[in-house]
This record gives sequence, C-alpha cells and structure tokens, in this order.
Amino acid sequence: MDTREHQLTVRDYEKEAAGRAAAQLVQSGSIVGLGSGSTATYAVQFLGERVRRGLKIVGIPTSEKTRHLAEGLNIPLTTLDQHPEIDITLDGADEIDRDLNLIKGGGGALLREKIIASASRRFIVVADSGKQVVRLGKFPLPVEVIAFAQTLIAMRIAALGAQVSLRRYADGNPYVTDEGHQILDCTFGEITDPQALAEKLHAMPGVVEHGLFIGMAEMALVGKDGEVLEIHR
Repeated sequence: MDTREHQLTVRDYEKEAAGRAAAQLVQSGSIVGLGSGSTATYAVQFLGERVRRGLKIVGIPTSEKTRHLAEGLNIPLTTLDQHPEIDITLDGADEIDRDLNLIKGGGGALLREKIIASASRRFIVVADSGKQVVRLGKFPLPVEVIAFAQTLIAMRIAALGAQVSLRRYADGNPYVTDEGHQILDCTFGEITDPQALAEKLHAMPGVVEHGLFIGMAEMALVGKDGEVLEIHR
C-alpha cells in the first residue's frame, strides 16, 4: 500500500467513525436534515441501519443525491413545506476552523444545505481530521450564482483578490446545481474575516448563496487517531 492509499484508508475510517457517532445523536421521533458529501453519506447510512432496527424519524435531504440514498435505505422523507422546523441536521464540511465556521459546497449542494441548517435546532458537522484548519480559505470557496450574471460576478469576486473559476463537468459544460444555478470556485487563500467576506458576497446581485457557514454549527464530530473528537463552539 503506497502512502496515498494509506491516507485515503485512514480518512475513510475517520469519516465512517464520525458518521456513526453523529447517527447516534438522533432520537426517535425527530425530523432530521440529511446532509450531502462523503462523510454525511456515512451518517445517512448508519441512520438507515437504525431505522431498520426501529428508529422512527423523518428525513429532509439536502440534495437529490442524498434523497436517492435515503430512499434506498427506506428512510421516510418529508419536505420543508410540511416540516419547516428541523430537530437535528447531520452534514459534512470542506473546512472547519477553530470557531466552527465552515466552508461547504464542494459537492455542489450548498444552497439547500444552508437552508436546512438555518431551519435546524441542532446543526452537527461530521468530518475527518483533514478538514480542520486554523483559518478558512485553502479550499476554494463555492459561490452559487445565476448563469446570467456569472461572468460579471466572477470579475467582481476576482477584484476582492480571489482566483475564480467556473465549475464544470468533465465534458467541459458548466456544472448545474439541483436548483439550476452555476458555481464559481473562489480561492482567496487565508480568509482573515469570514463575516466581512460573506457580507460582500451577499451584496452582489446575482449571487444566490455562498459556502461560508458562519456561527451555524453547534458541534463538530471529527474522526482522528482512532477516536471521534467533539468540538464545541
């Protein structure tokens, strides 16, 4: 096994451990936000195991991919229209800083993820140890935009000091989110003031949402060195 394969195996184990621990937090009778991404997938799978053993929950998925996964696991699903208040959401992150601020959206589901997180009494982040950073920004910040304005917005974000690229599929066509928008991946380097950057992005007409999740997570469950660390804000 080469070093890269070993690292991937360790990361997968950490994700699995974090996902399992998160699934144990869910109580019967809960409305549960079901996150997207590789670590959240583990959490949803373990919830499916608990449902088979009798756990009574109803889930609201944050992406079409997660919806298909949950349906395959026979997890009952609902919508925000029916349940606008969510008891607990389990979701992953691309980066987590020491204050539990996050960058999310590497998988393209940031808009629905932020809506679900905002409607949740408890928002729990699950991750492997590689997602922990001192400051956000090494991972490109996803910004969801309407296609009509993407070139203009890319110029305005670049003027803030970022390297900006339009996310594309392997065939070269622009990536399209579940809500029909496009994503700009914006590399800022270290983000010294996430709140200020969030406000600047929100002020740009045509920006639908960005991947900075500030002050939303209650706790992070991080797999590391054979255990799961609980990190509180």
